[in-house]
Amino acid sequence: MRVEINADDFGLTKGVTDGIIEAHQNGCVTSTTLMMNGLATSYAVEKALENPKLKVGIHLVLTWGKPLLSSAPHLVKSDGTFKFTSNFRNMEAPNISEVESEWRAQLEAYLATGLPLDHIDSHHHVHGWSPLKNLVIKLAKEYHVPVRYTDSLADHPEICWTDTLWTDFYKEGVTDNLFDVIQKQNVQSIEVMTHPGRVDEALRKISSYTDDREKEIEILSRIEIPDWVESK
Repeated sequence: MRVEINADDFGLTKGVTDGIIEAHQNGCVTSTTLMMNGLATSYAVEKALENPKLKVGIHLVLTWGKPLLSSAPHLVKSDGTFKFTSNFRNMEAPNISEVESEWRAQLEAYLATGLPLDHIDSHHHVHGWSPLKNLVIKLAKEYHVPVRYTDSLADHPEICWTDTLWTDFYKEGVTDNLFDVIQKQNVQSIEVMTHPGRVDEALRKISSYTDDREKEIEILSRIEIPDWVESK
């Protein structure tokens, strides 16, 4: 089985970025995804360049912070931040044209860093929102890059990075038996979504998921990748 241990939120804050690098250097994190509107995006790019064995993709954003484009009137609140939240599925569908322009801007900003683009996912899994399905497929094919599995893309396995996504390594699910649990999944490839990070003041101001990120570093650095996991 091919197992991808991906750390979300690279570049969100300096502490989160440092924690991801630590969980890669000392542990089993194999990849991460970079937020182009994070508080520490430039710092994360520097760290990625210093760690070439860490695969890096893009963490497309529509539900946190400010867009890269100055003109996205249907996507933002009066303060200029995205109006969508983690509960986006209960909200009105977005303006697809503006989302496309913004996500292209994020992708182009990523490519401008010089980092190879390994794969695409998104903050709060917003790329799995049904109204955005056709756009996600379009971008994946145009940029020649796979996308994190979501149920909405199950009928397009040709663009999915893995056969399925494991989201239970979170809060109470952050345990040492990760590989024992995922080995029971009847798939050829699986992505494990993780959120390691060092907690800094910036993170406490913007995220409800804080101290557990440090627990993730500890466990991801302690558990070993078993022999049955295929190397890539």
